[in-house]
Amino acid sequence: MFDSRHIRTFHEVVTSGSYSAAARILGYTQPAITQQMKALERAVGTPLFTRVGRRMQLTEAGTSLARHAETILGSLTEAQAQMKAYARLRTGRVRLCGFPSANVTLVPEALSGLDKDHPGVQVELLECEPPESLRRLQQGECDITLAFTYPGLHEEVPDDVTEVRLLEDQLTVLLPTGHPLARRRAVQLADLAEERWIAGCPRCRANLLHECAELGFVPDIRFATDDNLVVQSLVAQGLGVAMMPALVLPSLSLSRVCGRALEPAARRHISAYVYRDHLRIPATAVVLAELQQAASRRVGC
Repeated sequence: MFDSRHIRTFHEVVTSGSYSAAARILGYTQPAITQQMKALERAVGTPLFTRVGRRMQLTEAGTSLARHAETILGSLTEAQAQMKAYARLRTGRVRLCGFPSANVTLVPEALSGLDKDHPGVQVELLECEPPESLRRLQQGECDITLAFTYPGLHEEVPDDVTEVRLLEDQLTVLLPTGHPLARRRAVQLADLAEERWIAGCPRCRANLLHECAELGFVPDIRFATDDNLVVQSLVAQGLGVAMMPALVLPSLSLSRVCGRALEPAARRHISAYVYRDHLRIPATAVVLAELQQAASRRVGC
């Protein structure tokens, strides 16, 4: 209903006491001030000023608007300051959805750098496995999502979603420290054909079945959980072995388990996904950049 420029001019007219004084302060001509006030009165639908002799006097409507004008301009000034803060990366909120092994390793490293360089940017951290994490992005529940795929698996995403490759994560096998194969630096997957297995999330379980099928056996899966700490505890008790991404190995919390490289080597691909338009939002772009930097320090894991 109101043009903010007209409100600012109106406030200056009221404060300075005349059109001519407002014109000098604002750098306008007096006719320009007059035209703006006429336009504001048309928008309001009633006069804002009357003349008493050579002086202007506010009407009842003008008095009411004058009370609101200071609040309106204060809000506009605050809004402008906030927009500048967003643009200059002093503030912002980003919703990041990651899967468990990334949230325990890659994400904290990225957020540590973010906290140091851009402390005003806040991150809301969500957690779920792919492909659910991709659905949350498409449903608008997060701004950036992390997901992993295995060779031969292509993630189906909309055309306006950008995939940013972060790293390739080597797969390992988690063994009890007393296991005969724990003395080796690398373990042949075929040597584990008779073992009991602990499977992870559905996508990881599918990859385990595929890798074993390639070698001609079906793994004896006794347990399935996507909680890495639970997997470690089950392995530590000698209840099975597990295929584990190398990304998780630095966070092993039990001394009775160890990770060994698998032969033949197998890797999963870890990527960040974001809508292309969101890349223009400074806070989103800087969180993505921190994820890339954290991932670059893990090349070869």
